Amino acid sequence: MSFSISPASRLQSVEEYYFSTKLKQIAALRAAGIPVINLGIGSPDLAPSMETIEALTLSAANPANHAYQGYQGIPALREAFAAFYAKHYGVTLDPAHEILPLIGSKEGIMHIAMAYLEAGDVTLIPNPGYPTYQAACSLTGATVQAYELTEANGWLPDLDALEKQDLSKVKIMWVNYPHMPTGAKADLAFFTKLRDFAIRHSILLVNDNPYSFILNENPISMLAVPGMKEVAIELNSLSKSHNMAGWRIGAAFGRKELLDPVLKFKSNMDSGMFLPLQEAAVKALSADAHWFAQQNKIYQSRQKKVFELLDLLDCVYDPAQTGMFVWARIPADYESGYALSDKILDENAVFITPGGIFGTQGNGYVRISLCAKEGVFQTAIDRIKNHSNGI
Repeated sequence: MSFSISPASRLQSVEEYYFSTKLKQIAALRAAGIPVINLGIGSPDLAPSMETIEALTLSAANPANHAYQGYQGIPALREAFAAFYAKHYGVTLDPAHEILPLIGSKEGIMHIAMAYLEAGDVTLIPNPGYPTYQAACSLTGATVQAYELTEANGWLPDLDALEKQDLSKVKIMWVNYPHMPTGAKADLAFFTKLRDFAIRHSILLVNDNPYSFILNENPISMLAVPGMKEVAIELNSLSKSHNMAGWRIGAAFGRKELLDPVLKFKSNMDSGMFLPLQEAAVKALSADAHWFAQQNKIYQSRQKKVFELLDLLDCVYDPAQTGMFVWARIPADYESGYALSDKILDENAVFITPGGIFGTQGNGYVRISLCAKEGVFQTAIDRIKNHSNGI
C-alpha cells in the first residue's frame, strides 16, 4: 500500500531558498574532494562580545530561566532596544508599546505579511531585494509587485514613477536601507519623501534595517523622520551588527496600533524567546562605538581583498558601499551574474553569489560576502590568478 499526500497549494508560489539548494551543491563538491571556497552567504564569522557570551552562560546556568517566556519579551530587553535606538539613531521609543522583540527579523517579515496581507491586496517589493519579501508575501495570497531599483538612481526607488501607477490596492511597501544586496544608503531627505508618499496613498512602510552599523559612519533609522511612526514599522536585528546570526534576536519598532496585529499573529506562532538569550541581548545592546569600530576595522581590511578579487574579474563596484557584502557589475562579455558565478565555481572552486537571485535588476551583477578571513580571500585570489581549483 502506497501513501501520498499533496502539499498546500500556497507552496506553489515559492521555491526552496536559493542558498539552501546551493549549499547542497557545495557540500557535494567538497565530498568529492574539491575544496570549494564559499564567499556567498552573509553569516558573520566573528564572535559576539565576551560580555554577551558571559551573560548568556550565567543566565543559562540558572535553573529558573528555562521556562516559557512572554510574547513581548522581558521589559529589560525592550528597554535596552529603546536605549540603543535613542543613543545610536536619536529615536525615542516607548519600550512598553513600541518595541516587539522577535526570534530574528526574518520572522518579523513573515509576521507582518501575515498580519496585514491577504488575497486582493498588493504589496511592493524592491528589485533587486531580499528574496524573503517576495516569498512571505506570496504565501499570504497577496499580489506581489516589484519596483525596480537602478544603479543610475543610486538604488533608490523612483517615487515619482511609482506615483503614476495605480496604487489603490497597495497595502505594504517594503524597503531596506542600507540596502542588501547593493550596499546603497538612504538619507533622511529620501525617507521624508517616502513618508509623504506613504501618507498620500495610505501605504504601510516596512524598513528592514539590519546593516546600518557595518562600514557605515552614519547609521540612521527611518523612524528618525518626524511623523514616520504614523505610517511605518522598522525591523532590526543583532544578527549582523553584533555577530549573533544564529541567536535569532531581532525586533519590530513602531507605534502600538501598527504592532498589535503583528503581536496577535506572533502569539499564535511561538512561545517567546529563551530568557538567557534575552538577557544576553541586553548586554549586547550596550555596546559602545568602540565595539563597532573594531568590527569595521576588520571588515574594511576584508573589503580591500574583495576589491582586489573583483578587479581580477574586471567587475565594477562602488568603493563607498556599506554592509557586509560587495556588489559589483560584471563585464559585458558575460551573459549574467549566473554565468560568471558558475565559471569561477567550475574553474576555481570559488562560489560568489549571482545578483539575479535578488531579482531581474540584479542579473548583471554579483555579490561577495565579507564573512571570511583575509587568508580565505587571498586563497581565492590566488586560485583565480593561477587558474587553479585548489586541488
